[in-house]
Amino acid sequence: MKLSDFDFDLPEELIALRPAIPRDSARLLVVRGREGKLEDRSIRDLPGLLKAGDILVANDTRVIRAALLGRRPARGEGGDVEIEVNLNSRLSPFEWSAFARPGKRLKEGDTVAFANGLMAIVISKSEAEVRLGFNRTGDALDAAIDAAGTMPIPPYIASKRAPDAQDASDYQTLFARESGSVAAPTAGLHFTPALLEALESAGIQRTSVTLHVNAGTFLPVKSEDVSEHRMHAERAELSQTAAAAIIAARASGGRCIPIGTTALRTLESAASVGPLSAYTADTSIFITPGYQFEVADGLMTNFHLPKSTLFMLVSAMMGLDVMQRAYAHAVKERYRFFSYGDACLLLPNG
Repeated sequence: MKLSDFDFDLPEELIALRPAIPRDSARLLVVRGREGKLEDRSIRDLPGLLKAGDILVANDTRVIRAALLGRRPARGEGGDVEIEVNLNSRLSPFEWSAFARPGKRLKEGDTVAFANGLMAIVISKSEAEVRLGFNRTGDALDAAIDAAGTMPIPPYIASKRAPDAQDASDYQTLFARESGSVAAPTAGLHFTPALLEALESAGIQRTSVTLHVNAGTFLPVKSEDVSEHRMHAERAELSQTAAAAIIAARASGGRCIPIGTTALRTLESAASVGPLSAYTADTSIFITPGYQFEVADGLMTNFHLPKSTLFMLVSAMMGLDVMQRAYAHAVKERYRFFSYGDACLLLPNG
């Protein structure tokens, strides 16, 4: 497979800079069967598009205020340097990997001071990232980051407008429980209490997994030969209770529908090591056309970037030709793309 196979034309004005209000008023493109029948619907139609006994699986990760602004003290006669830090992955109770800008102004041993007394030392540095050791640990570090940081909105939004107070609620799902992500599992952004009540009334079950999304989700695929790409790793967890609920639902004829690619990747990672059961590990699963899904019978997900690993994943579920046609339809019909955009419901078995 070539990277160019997963390209498509996307007008820039279709990139959503704000979510739909209310959240469940967003549009939903339903893609059914291997032939790819398309239906233009609304998120609010979801209870009628699923059936009693189906089980939805959400990602309950919580996005932290991972965008930090700090200062590196002056060296010699130069002045202090302002450093923008975007946390990426937690490495220990007091360490994070991060992206820093301007990274060239940092070296190992430097100290960066943030707001409210939060400080970090540059433990190591690579071409892409820095490893930071903070002066707080555990829950105290979490609280300090929350006090000093701002919400890390995606780069394709941040390049068009500055983050603001509204993003603090807009970029958080109502499933959010477990702190640790630096990007939202965006398919979950469409859900409201009213929609959850309607789904429950329709007999549709729900459980959750945890995958802490890191900034690797935005990294481009650089190799034209897709098989040469190596995925970033993210921490994923499936409880035994959730695994049992999914197994029981499927055994009774229900379908397992992950809410978003992160929930799907967690389930498929767990299934890759044996029968579905409790699972906690770093996963770097890379799903491309030809993959045989073990757990996911469908998927609710937003519209993804051209040539991205996530567009490859949805193409694996429905077929590349079907998804190219579905995305062309979405562009023609002016669906809104990416994190704050509309969604699609993929049902490969109709």
